[in-house]
Amino acid sequence: MPGLEASAPPRRRRPVGDGPLATFAKLVLPPIALFVVLVVLVELVVVAAGIPPFVLASPSAIFDQLVQYAPQVLAATLATGLNALIGLLIGAIIGVLLAIAASVARPIDGMLAPVVAAVAVVPIVALAPVFYTLFGSTSEVARILIASIAAFVPVFLNTLRGLRQVRPVHRDLMRSYAATPSQLTRLVTIPSALPHFFTGLRIASSLAVISALVAEYFGGPRQGLGSAITTAAASSAYARAWAFVIGAILLGLVFFVLTSLIERIASRHR
Repeated sequence: MPGLEASAPPRRRRPVGDGPLATFAKLVLPPIALFVVLVVLVELVVVAAGIPPFVLASPSAIFDQLVQYAPQVLAATLATGLNALIGLLIGAIIGVLLAIAASVARPIDGMLAPVVAAVAVVPIVALAPVFYTLFGSTSEVARILIASIAAFVPVFLNTLRGLRQVRPVHRDLMRSYAATPSQLTRLVTIPSALPHFFTGLRIASSLAVISALVAEYFGGPRQGLGSAITTAAASSAYARAWAFVIGAILLGLVFFVLTSLIERIASRHR
């Protein structure tokens, strides 16, 4: 109307307390507070009830051993982490490639389905001695292979599911716009499969760490977390064994956080 000027929409103000520090506090402080409360409660229970160390070591004793043996814990964590990382990469690459092949050709899917089902239920305690016999007790190959097998299954299954989530109507729509096969893959198939792939990768990251650690219980070089835990427990150094367990927990958290960070970076470009 004449005489009236169009006014710009009011600028939306950010709610108070939504800054980076507030977000960090909301996400990080509650778990830290819960962890501190649990540690204090366990310390009180262990001391008050007189629980022996071979049943449950006190958090203070574990912390003392963790500080005292920090270089050994770090070295063992790096050794196990390297095996788990290599195994995760190998298992993820093979899982993605086979998932693509299974999604393209139904006969390949039919051949792979029973194999993947069999691999998923093979226990580590059965594989580790066999691999140590095949590749030698001084080689890390057995641990890497076990971590690869553990990582392969969730990556393969989740990636295959993601590749099959693309609706035919979306493919038909892209073809109606004369999209090439590469464009169809880049714009439709891969974006639909990425969330499922990263779900499998997060699961695989934890399984790779656990598998590499458990494989160390059954032989091989004595430089990983599993070997350090068994050695400390056999020497009745239970607090020291728990210190190495803390290293394993932190290693698993690092793998999980890194895979989540990679997923967030990849999701920004979708």
